[in-house]
Amino acid sequence: MDQPFCPPSADRPRFVPRRVWCALLAAAVLLPSALAARTAHSQSAGERPEGRPNVVLIMSDDQGYRDLGCYGGEGVRTPALDRLAAEGVRLTSFYVAWPACTPSRAALLTGRYPQRNGTYDMIRNDMVNYDHRYTPAEYAVSPERILGTDVRELFVSELLQQHGYTNGCYGKWDGGQLKRFLPLQQGFADFYGFTNTGIDYFTHERYGVPSMRRGNQPTTEDQGTYCTTLFRREAERFLHANHQRPFFLYLPFNAPHGSSSLEEGVRGTIQAPPEYLALYPPGATPAERRRQGYLAAITCMDEAIGRLLELLDHYQLAENTLVVFLSDNGGGGGSDNRPLRGGKSTMFEGGLRVPCLVRWPARLPAGQVSDAFLTSLELFPTIAAATGCQPPADLALDGFDMLPVLRGQPSPRPAMFWQRREDRAARVGQWKWVDSQRGGGLFDLSEDVGEQRDLSAARPDILQMVQQQFAAWSRQMEAAEPRGPFRDY
Repeated sequence: MDQPFCPPSADRPRFVPRRVWCALLAAAVLLPSALAARTAHSQSAGERPEGRPNVVLIMSDDQGYRDLGCYGGEGVRTPALDRLAAEGVRLTSFYVAWPACTPSRAALLTGRYPQRNGTYDMIRNDMVNYDHRYTPAEYAVSPERILGTDVRELFVSELLQQHGYTNGCYGKWDGGQLKRFLPLQQGFADFYGFTNTGIDYFTHERYGVPSMRRGNQPTTEDQGTYCTTLFRREAERFLHANHQRPFFLYLPFNAPHGSSSLEEGVRGTIQAPPEYLALYPPGATPAERRRQGYLAAITCMDEAIGRLLELLDHYQLAENTLVVFLSDNGGGGGSDNRPLRGGKSTMFEGGLRVPCLVRWPARLPAGQVSDAFLTSLELFPTIAAATGCQPPADLALDGFDMLPVLRGQPSPRPAMFWQRREDRAARVGQWKWVDSQRGGGLFDLSEDVGEQRDLSAARPDILQMVQQQFAAWSRQMEAAEPRGPFRDY
């Protein structure tokens, strides 16, 4: 990838002949020049440039399609997210680029398909599936520790930083753990969180390995405190410190992901503070208790989001702040994905279609519901367009600015494609094709969003068309400039 885009400096000195300079002074050009200099000084001192919106990007982890009150969730308490929906646009046909954590998040931040940006599989150690506890030395050279998203990729945070935004990231990074992969090297001025794919909510350990960081340095300073509480604290601190300048706040929660712990009584659960667990019935079975923890983790996260919305109101920033909320993939254990089929890790709608809310009072209508075909690949170009930060001309993005769609125009997205090892899927218009180890078929989403009626035999012409488009996409991805960590080049 070429060097990061750097716009020419507006205040770069230029040579002007003395006689011309004197003429300019005589023509009273000093006043506008002085005003311009004052504006530049004010911006460098931290005052807000007129009209530049803030961006708050919030992501939950493994949240089910139905697990918000505004999406018809039954018994789940999400007043802050419901408020966001009432004051913005709720999307009902919004997709992520991969059905599990790591590639989905990399695609979001780069605006590029996982197969194009190189992070097209999980960055994790699978020996923990068999109760293996890594020693520190063993973990230090394991794939989960040494792999990361290719450093040649341009993150949306880097683009915004180049244009004067102050960026903070608090929560689950999941893009690599070596220093070169960490948020401070990807356009963020501040980071507090963990860099692998899951932790114990209280000990902050990943199967026995301490995993929290402040900036580039490991830390155990807050061990014992529920991590959602910590991410809320850090996000509030960031808003207090930066409300007078344009900012990008990325808040990738790990709630309501399962607790990544080998400890008996913790593994297989979703942890939450007692006061939130008390809001929901405990249940008699492991599944019911997991559901209790899952809902409690969501409500705790929702309360943190509500506090951030209140701070935006307090600083009178809500009107010109773009707020986006989405889940990184379909719901995992404990979730409710109705009416969709499947869930996390599957190529059915329940693994790929996620809740998404967008609010920007200055530019978007309130209380709207859109069924437009949109994806997380749209978020990079949308944020770039909203902030006026032009990406490099030679950067191949796989999405588009979706703001016109959120204002009621038709979506220009014709298709979306997914691949996870041997599992494949495509949506072309209303048609969805799935070919996976867990089943497959051709489905008409306009009539069968639950993917119950396989039309492969009835519509072989449509099946062939979708498969041909998938094959063309595969060739395009293979021809793209290769990126690590998985491509051979």
